[in-house]
Amino acid sequence: MNSSDEVRIKAVGVRCYYSDKLAVKDVSLTLYKNKVTAIIGPSGCGKSTFIRLLNRMNDLIPTVRVEGKIFLDDQDIYDPATDVVALRRKVGMVFQKPNPFPKSIFENLAYGLKINDFSDRQSIEERVIKSLQEAALWNEVKDRLSDSALRLSGGQQQRLCIARCLAVEPEVILFDEPCASLDPISTKHIEELIVQLKSKYTIVIVTHNMQQAARVSDYTAFMYMGELIEFGRTEKIFTVPDDQRTEDYITGKFG
Repeated sequence: MNSSDEVRIKAVGVRCYYSDKLAVKDVSLTLYKNKVTAIIGPSGCGKSTFIRLLNRMNDLIPTVRVEGKIFLDDQDIYDPATDVVALRRKVGMVFQKPNPFPKSIFENLAYGLKINDFSDRQSIEERVIKSLQEAALWNEVKDRLSDSALRLSGGQQQRLCIARCLAVEPEVILFDEPCASLDPISTKHIEELIVQLKSKYTIVIVTHNMQQAARVSDYTAFMYMGELIEFGRTEKIFTVPDDQRTEDYITGKFG
């Protein structure tokens, strides 16, 4: 690791159970500020479960039990005193399938601001415009903000969901396979956007696409059967991994 990189999130000995099934096994991982960390591994290896631990999305599943500690800026997010709503505002999430609200483009972004106590119309409008610009969508939608978000293309809908996440000004953004349902051109847009966004945000992306991980990330974590097998600079993981299982997965011998 580069000693000059600033730690943003630190997971220590994290385990996650669904009822009696252990889905994440003793994972310790450091995520760095203003860097993109890719989490790769075959389906069912615990990638999505792990990143949902970072903003406590798994709390919404009744059978989930979590052990270990996860620190965001030295604060244990599983401390009983944690304000989970504030945590999720700070650690935003973009899902695999675009999930715009059945509202106008404008209201998709304004809605989150209103429930976060923004009441000044001008402030809301400014934040909506800024978020659409950051998500590289403003030029495509600026003349149709009152149109339904559901009329946008799949790639535009996903960028709208990114803009919606940005509108509440998070510090960390979690992407759970954000390009899985998109065409190659839309995927390229999202990848370029992720690289741009890291100047302001700490980013974690779960992806099954090796080339995507290599293109967008600074660090890569390889998970297999719930365990963290290897973590390091992306260039090293993809060229001279320490673990044979990492090499076998990256070269397509399994997965």
